[in-house]
Amino acid sequence: MTPTIEQIHNFKGKYPKQLWYLFLSEMWERFCFYGMRGMLTLFMVDQLMMADGLANLRYGATQAFIYAFTFVGGLFADKIIGFRKSLFWGGILMIVGSIILSMGHLYMGMSNEFAFFFGLSFTVIGTGFFKPNISTMVGLLYKEGDERRDAGFTLFYSGINIGALLGGAICVWVGKHYSWHLAFGFAGIVMTISLLTFLFTEKTLGPIGLSPLATKEPHDKTLDIDGVATAPVEQDLVDIKTPKDKKWMEYATYIGSIAVIPLIYIMIKNTKYTDLFMYIVGPVALGLFIWEMLKYSKAEQKKLIAAMIFIVLSVLFWAIYEQAGGSLSLFAARNLHSDLLGVQMDPNSVNNGANSLFVITFAILFSFMWIWLAKRKMEPNTVVKFGLGFLFLGAGFLVFYSLRNFADEAGLSSLNVFVLAYLVITLGELSLSPIGLSIMTKLSPKPMQGTMMGLWFLASAYGQYVAGLFGASLSEGNENFTNYDNMMAYTAGYRQFAIYALVAGVLIILVSPWIKKLMQEVK
Repeated sequence: MTPTIEQIHNFKGKYPKQLWYLFLSEMWERFCFYGMRGMLTLFMVDQLMMADGLANLRYGATQAFIYAFTFVGGLFADKIIGFRKSLFWGGILMIVGSIILSMGHLYMGMSNEFAFFFGLSFTVIGTGFFKPNISTMVGLLYKEGDERRDAGFTLFYSGINIGALLGGAICVWVGKHYSWHLAFGFAGIVMTISLLTFLFTEKTLGPIGLSPLATKEPHDKTLDIDGVATAPVEQDLVDIKTPKDKKWMEYATYIGSIAVIPLIYIMIKNTKYTDLFMYIVGPVALGLFIWEMLKYSKAEQKKLIAAMIFIVLSVLFWAIYEQAGGSLSLFAARNLHSDLLGVQMDPNSVNNGANSLFVITFAILFSFMWIWLAKRKMEPNTVVKFGLGFLFLGAGFLVFYSLRNFADEAGLSSLNVFVLAYLVITLGELSLSPIGLSIMTKLSPKPMQGTMMGLWFLASAYGQYVAGLFGASLSEGNENFTNYDNMMAYTAGYRQFAIYALVAGVLIILVSPWIKKLMQEVK
């Protein structure tokens, strides 16, 4: 039986059952995403013979477009196709992208480089439709004011990281030691599992995530056949379908998303177009945000301004944090011993999996900690949590900087210290990222939640873009460097990133009372 929204909201215990289904679907999708993320820079340098700087720029461009299109995906889900259809369509595109990455060069007559960027283009669009909307549905499982929401998002975040751990560690290991094409194919298989998981459990979501264009069709003649569903979360327990005269809007969304794939291909491959895109899309997104914000009351506008402050702050956080897939990936391949606590490990598998392993280990503890502190009126507010996230991030990059103190003459340093840095960074991530997902749904009116979640991920796009620029800057003029010289150059850059993060963390905590006033009753 399909549940009503009231039945979903009035769940018993710490977590609604629907959260576990979304947890599983997101876990496998993140396996696919982080598996490919961990391979991108290494594949470009190792197989496509790119210079480090260019590989970092193209990595940053790819990641930037992935997150930029989460804004587009959130917008179309809000206005036209709904969260469920958006998720399904995104999953299909990601599977197609994985097939091209895996088989395009071997069986489809494509060059290795063309197959790589063409497959990535499908993945960019697919992730844009998938990622923001599953997170939004998690938020809709809770009624307003439910203090269990943060705990739910923290649990959901651990699901993301189980997939990230498995995909990041396994795919890059398979790629380096067996076949890159097999590794890309493996990512496509688990994406299929993610999509099937969602299809078999979506009925438990009741009215959550259905198309806002849909009209209510009654089970019997006693119901009003002309009732219109004004928002996915407000629909009653009836059959709801998009009317035929509005179906063209859904079809146009699907066709349009495929039509822009060649454009994405061009912009990823030519990073100067990425620069132009990022200069344009930010102001446009900001204009749309202001346009939508003006439709609401002064109180709601203040909350939306607070949400935008969090979004802007997150850009710097991700610019530093996302060195993991770029410069740190190359650093792990070249500048680390393979000994981790006496066990031989592939440094790139460790680089891709250490953070996720620590999130899995500590996410539940953080979840219970927030609940325990909230019951005792001791929980720090969201702004302070953001500040703590930056302080931990800065401390972690200081540990990366310290790797130069453990380097031998060959430029190889301690994998143990490298992992310690990820532990510190993870504490910062757990203070900021899952709380960020939650606060977007708390501060946003229901009709804007998909859009605001998309803006949150658009900020990540700018963070990824800047991360690529940061990573490329570390390798400038390094063509003739020894491995030891590269070690010194990279760690010097990490010290600079640490300073940025520490200064930002202190400033955020100092201005937290003012931001808290904008948030009003939201905690």
